[in-house]
Amino acid sequence: MDEWMDQAMRPVADAVSSFIFYSVEVAGVGIPLIVVWLIGGGVFFTLYFRFINFRGFGHALALVSGRFAKPDDPGEISHFQALTTAVSGTVGIGNIAGVAVAISLGGPGATFWLIVAGLLGMSTKFAECTLGVMYRHQHQDGSVSGGPMYYLERGLADMRLPRIGKSLGTFYAATMVIGCLGIGNMFQSNQAAAILIDVTGAEQSIFAGKAWLIGAGLAVAVGLVIIGGIRSIARTTSRLVPGMALLYLISAAVILSMNYQAVPGALTAIWQGALSPEGIHGGMIGVIIIGFRRAVFSNEAGLGSAAIAHSTARTPFPVREGYVALLEPFIDTVVICTMTALVIVTTVYDPTLAAEGVSGIELTTRAFASTLSWSPIPLSVAAILFAFSTMIAWSYYGLKAFTYLVGHHRWADISFKLFFLCFVVLGSSVQLGSLVDLSDALVFVVAIPNLLGLYLLAPTIRKELRNYEAQQSL
Repeated sequence: MDEWMDQAMRPVADAVSSFIFYSVEVAGVGIPLIVVWLIGGGVFFTLYFRFINFRGFGHALALVSGRFAKPDDPGEISHFQALTTAVSGTVGIGNIAGVAVAISLGGPGATFWLIVAGLLGMSTKFAECTLGVMYRHQHQDGSVSGGPMYYLERGLADMRLPRIGKSLGTFYAATMVIGCLGIGNMFQSNQAAAILIDVTGAEQSIFAGKAWLIGAGLAVAVGLVIIGGIRSIARTTSRLVPGMALLYLISAAVILSMNYQAVPGALTAIWQGALSPEGIHGGMIGVIIIGFRRAVFSNEAGLGSAAIAHSTARTPFPVREGYVALLEPFIDTVVICTMTALVIVTTVYDPTLAAEGVSGIELTTRAFASTLSWSPIPLSVAAILFAFSTMIAWSYYGLKAFTYLVGHHRWADISFKLFFLCFVVLGSSVQLGSLVDLSDALVFVVAIPNLLGLYLLAPTIRKELRNYEAQQSL
């Protein structure tokens, strides 16, 4: 059945993937245009908003701390809860496996460009999450809906482009509904099941051949959280995200402290490899693209997904949530991904590993285990928690996209959640193949209308920012 499904969907998946990840060759290196589109957005918004990613960092921390919060502010959840909900959607298996892939393909130098892309992504997150609050819709029951589909429709309508805005909003929502089932659901449950089976004995594990049991357990856990809506999701992520991030970062810090003599050499290798990556496939341009691509896949800046969560924040000033959102790529990419990279480079990295087929989470696991034999256990726990939190966040993203299309009804809410949970079980026990390839490609399709809308609405964001800065004397 799995093989039949994979073969049936493969032509469609390959066609969509080829379109989305179409590459042009420069100096012998294929550069995916979608990555150029996303990174170009980061560069543009960084310059257009006068390096808001750096000068707004302190104010963002003050907002998350609750210094400016008032209980009667419009919205559903706090700044901190909105941040942790969105971070839970970006911090996932990619932070463990994706970084290893980047280093195995591009060498230590890819880490430098991954960090640069993360810093640029902070400005894009600021733009999309500011618009998310500006154009959010409050329903009669007090709940809030927002995100790219709303600011594309309403923002472009304000620019006298109502038909284009509605079309782009509908396209975004429809694509997100399908795409969320892959990157935010089936892939996560599949990897979580694989990790749990491996850590409990691999072929001798009690779960060997019964991955669906793990999927069922995950579905029940996810269901208990998402049934209460964004408030329940926010309460869970506000406790889960700091804990799982600290577990992973402390584990990485212990490894680095035990290999402290290798840290200066690792930093040197990262710097030199970024500018003169001799012997690495594709040369300097190849390393830049590898680093940028993994960062974009990790923090999702430009996809607009985080704006769906941030739209529900309690705030009278849309720009405030933009400030809060710029912390996401910093946490996800600059901090967590960099720690992963340092652990790998200071322990087991060798240019020949890629040729041997050692990459992804296997390389990261080897790096941790090389110093502490028992470290794969907390690493596995962190990975499973990352997968669980990602599914929680993406269930909400998919739900809001679905209700945008069919209307804000209770039947729509319940039916989508049940549908989503079925795919959690399915994803854990089937060969993903073309189904996830298709859904992952569709997730990146949304970057096209989303960034187009951000460019068109950039003057509106800048006006809002200037008014806020003048009022707050920033």
